[in-house]
Amino acid sequence: MIPKISKIADLKENCSTAIIFDNIGQYHFSGFTEAEKDFVIRKLEKNNYCVVNKYPNLFFFFKTKAEKEHYQEVEKARVAGSKFYDTLKEDKIDAVQIADLSKAEFGLAFIEGLLLSCYSFEKYKKEKDDFLLKSVEIAGNCISNAQIEELLNVTQAVFYARNLVNEPLSFLTANQFSKEIEKMGEEAGFSVEVFHKEKIEALKMGGLLAVNKGSIDPPTFNILEWKPENAKTEKPFVLVGKGIVFDTGGLSLKPTPKSMDYMKSDMAGGAVVASAIYALAKNKVAVHVIGLIPATDNRPDGNAYVPGDIITMFDGTTVEIKNTDAEGRLILADALSYAKKYSPELVIDIATLTGAADIVAGKHASVVMGNTGEYIQKLKKTGKETFERLIEVPLWEEYALPLKSTVADLNNLGIREAQSTIAGKFLEHFTGYNWIHLDTAGTPFLDEKDSYRPVGGTGFGTRLLFNFLKNLD
Repeated sequence: MIPKISKIADLKENCSTAIIFDNIGQYHFSGFTEAEKDFVIRKLEKNNYCVVNKYPNLFFFFKTKAEKEHYQEVEKARVAGSKFYDTLKEDKIDAVQIADLSKAEFGLAFIEGLLLSCYSFEKYKKEKDDFLLKSVEIAGNCISNAQIEELLNVTQAVFYARNLVNEPLSFLTANQFSKEIEKMGEEAGFSVEVFHKEKIEALKMGGLLAVNKGSIDPPTFNILEWKPENAKTEKPFVLVGKGIVFDTGGLSLKPTPKSMDYMKSDMAGGAVVASAIYALAKNKVAVHVIGLIPATDNRPDGNAYVPGDIITMFDGTTVEIKNTDAEGRLILADALSYAKKYSPELVIDIATLTGAADIVAGKHASVVMGNTGEYIQKLKKTGKETFERLIEVPLWEEYALPLKSTVADLNNLGIREAQSTIAGKFLEHFTGYNWIHLDTAGTPFLDEKDSYRPVGGTGFGTRLLFNFLKNLD
C-alpha cells in the first residue's frame, strides 16, 4: 500500500526523520549531543548513509555527492530510500518526515525508492505482514505538489504491473487479464477495446491463434488508447506488449526448475504496456498513445500446434514452426502488423522474448534494438535516468539468414547463437515504420530482493516508458 504524502513548512520535533544533504554543515543537529554528531560525521566519511536511533524516533542521514555518471548518484538516492524503508519496517515506525537539503532530484529519487519499497503481494497468504507505512511528510518547498502527485501515480502504475506479473494462471487467464486492463482504464481514463476469439479469427491473426490452439482458454487482443486533446504529435505512439499469461513451451516443453516455474511472468510486457498507459493517463500527459496486447497461454494439448506446422500470419506471411517455445514472437508479429493501421510515429514492443537477452544483460538491464537511432538514443538516456537501463545490439542483415525456410516465408526459430537479435529480425519483418524492440527477459521477475525491486514482479519498463513518452520534445 502506498502511504499518504503531504508537505509541511518545517520539520517537527519528536518524529522519525530522513535528512538528505550535500554537505554536513547544512544540518544543524538540533537535539543531538556532540558525540552523536561526531558519530554521524565519521560514518558519512565511509558511507553515504547513517542511521541514529534516538528512541522512540529514528534519524536517517543520506549524503549525496558528485559522480562522473550523475544518474548513478540519483540511483544511490533511490537505494537509500529503500534502506530507509527497511529500517522503518524493522522498527515498525509508520510515520516519517523528510528534509531535502540537497537538489530536488535527489529528494524525489529518495522518496521514489521509499515508495517502491512499500510493495507487497499477499493476496494468497493467510498470515499477512502487519507493517504499514502510513504517512510521509516532506519539509520545505524543494519538491512541488505536482511532482508528488506524479510520483504517486507512477508508483501505483508500477504496483499494478507487479500485481499482474505475480498473479498465477489459476487467476490470470487471457480473459481475466483483459478484465484487469479494463479496470485500470476505468480508473485512469483511457479506453480499452477487447477482441475475443471470434473477432481474432475473423482478422486471421494466425500467430495468436496458433499459440492458443493448445489452451482450454480463448485468446484476447487488447487495444488501449489514451488520446488527450492537446497531444504533442499528430501520429500516435504505439506500445506492443507480449501477453503470454503462462508459457509451458507448448509441445517443445520447458524444464520446470528455473524455467517453467516462473513463466507466469511471461506476460510482463503486456503488464508494462497497460501500466505505462495508466501512468500517462493519470498524469494527463499530452501524448497520444495506443497499446496493443495479444494474450493467451501456451500449453501442450491434443490440438496444440506442433513443430513442422506452417501458419499464416495477420499480414499474410507464412511461418514454419521450428519450436513451439518460440511463441512470443508469433503473437507480437500479429500485433506489429496490426499497428500499421495507425500510421504510427513510433512503435515500441516490449517482451520477455529470449533467454539469450538474460544471458547478455542479466537482471540489471534489458536488450534494445530497432531501426530508429534517434529514438533509441533517447530511450537509452531515459533508461539511465530511471535506472531501467538498456544494452543496444545491432540488427545486421546477416542475423536474418537463419530465419529462411524451404517451405514458408520464414521459420520462427533460427539458430541458438545470437538468438535475441534473430528474434528481433523476425519481428522486424512485420514492421515498416519507426520501431524499437525491448527484450526484457532478465528484468521483470526476481527470485531475491534487489533494493526497491522486490521478489517476484518488478514492474521493470513502466517507469522507462512513462518517462520516455512524457519527456518527448
